[in-house]
Amino acid sequence: MACQTYSFFVLSVILIYFGQFGNSLSLSDLQHHIDKLKADFNSSNSDVADGGPIFTDKLTAWTERNEKRIILSQIVSMYLKMFESTDKSKAHIKHISEELYTLKTSLRDGSKKMKDLMDLEKMQMSDRKVQRKAVNELFSVLQKLMEPSGSHKTKRSHSQRRCRCY
Repeated sequence: MACQTYSFFVLSVILIYFGQFGNSLSLSDLQHHIDKLKADFNSSNSDVADGGPIFTDKLTAWTERNEKRIILSQIVSMYLKMFESTDKSKAHIKHISEELYTLKTSLRDGSKKMKDLMDLEKMQMSDRKVQRKAVNELFSVLQKLMEPSGSHKTKRSHSQRRCRCY
């Protein structure tokens, strides 16, 4: 039974997280559309529980807002890819697809970031030229890593405080 609610949970997290509920579907409307979608896909079969969830367990490792945007953009893409081969003449599929597409347009940079991560994974760190370039960039990378988050904002707020003191 719990596995049947995973798709609803993931879609709800995605839609609520990005604040897209306000203008279009309500949560109960979305639940209604997803229930119809579950019936279309026969998601009450016992094999749905095999191997655990495919999306929700991945969300727990991504804690920062910007990190979540990356993984959620990929999850939205996966749902949209799934809907490409479904019957869009059904109203519930059309509504869910439209909501996901709206989200996808607001998450454009997620795919680029994911590609960057995949490129890093493929990098041949045993290659001498790659090693030389990496060593050349090491100080800059460490500077970025050590830089406090929101340092630009902090500098701005400090300068504003100084101006008020005069």
